[in-house]
Amino acid sequence: MAYAHPLLLLLMVVAVPPSAASWPPSPAYFPSTKFRSMRFTQGFRNLWGPQHQSLDQHALTIWLDRTSGSGFKSVRPFRSGYFGASIKLQAGYTAGVITAFYLSNSEAHPGYHDEVDIEFLGTTFGKPYVLQTNVYIRGSGDGRIIGREMKFHLWFDPTEHFHHYAILWTPTEIIFLVDDVPIRRYPRKSAATFPMRPMWVYGSIWDASSWATEDGKYKADYRYQPFVAQYTNFKATGCTAYSPLRCGPVSASPNPSGGLTRQQYWVMRWVQKRYMIYNYCKDYRRDHSLTPECWRR
Repeated sequence: MAYAHPLLLLLMVVAVPPSAASWPPSPAYFPSTKFRSMRFTQGFRNLWGPQHQSLDQHALTIWLDRTSGSGFKSVRPFRSGYFGASIKLQAGYTAGVITAFYLSNSEAHPGYHDEVDIEFLGTTFGKPYVLQTNVYIRGSGDGRIIGREMKFHLWFDPTEHFHHYAILWTPTEIIFLVDDVPIRRYPRKSAATFPMRPMWVYGSIWDASSWATEDGKYKADYRYQPFVAQYTNFKATGCTAYSPLRCGPVSASPNPSGGLTRQQYWVMRWVQKRYMIYNYCKDYRRDHSLTPECWRR
C-alpha cells in the first residue's frame, strides 16, 4: 500500500463523470459463479481490532474510529487462486479512510514482501470513491516503495449495494475483477516483476490520511465516525502453500490454461478507456527502470 505521487493529479486520465456513467458490456463469462462461497469463520480469522469487528450471519462488519481500525486474515496461505468478497462501503465523508481486500506475505517477509491490492480510497461529500489496484514485488517496505498503481472510478455507487471484487492470481498473471468484469490484467513478464511466494488473504479498514484522498489533502474527520465497511460472500479457492505440486491454478476464463477471452479483453479495454483515472506505466515522471514491465518492446 503506497502513497500517491505529489504530481499524480496532473497525470490522471480523463474518466467519465459519475452522472454520465454507463454499465460495461457483458464479459460473457462469470468466474465468481464457478467458485463456492464460504462463511467468514470457515476461512478467516480476526487479525487486529477485534472490538471493531462484528459478524452477523454471513456478513462481517468492520469499522474505524478514533481508537482503532480492524483487519482480518485467511487461515491458510495460498500460492495461487481466486480470492473474492462482496463489499459495501460507507456513504458520506470518508476521506483518509482505506477499505481494503488484498493478498500479502508481509508477516512472513517483513520489509521484503509481496502484495496484490484492491483498495477503496475514501472521499469527500459529492465525489466518487476511487478503486486502486496495486502490485508489489519483494520489498515494498524497505524504504524504496515501488507501487504499480492503476486507479479507477466505478460505474456504480459502491455504497448502495454489495458488489463483488476479486483477484485471480496464477503463476502467469494477476487479474482484477469487479462484478466479474475484468478491469486489469498484470501478466508475468519476468521473475523480478511478479509475486511468486505464498500469500494470505486480508481485509482491513484503517486511517491513511497522509495519502489516501487527493494526495493527503483531505484527512479522516472523526466527527463522522465510525467509518464502516461490510464484507460477505467470501471466496478463496486455489492451491494453498501446502497443496501437492500437481495442484493446478484456477482460471478467470473458460480456458483452463488461463488468460482472458476476446470478449473479456474487449470489456476490460472498454472499462479502462472510460473509468481508469491513473496508470503507473503512463506516469512519465516515474523512474521506470524500477518497473521494467512498462518498457515498450
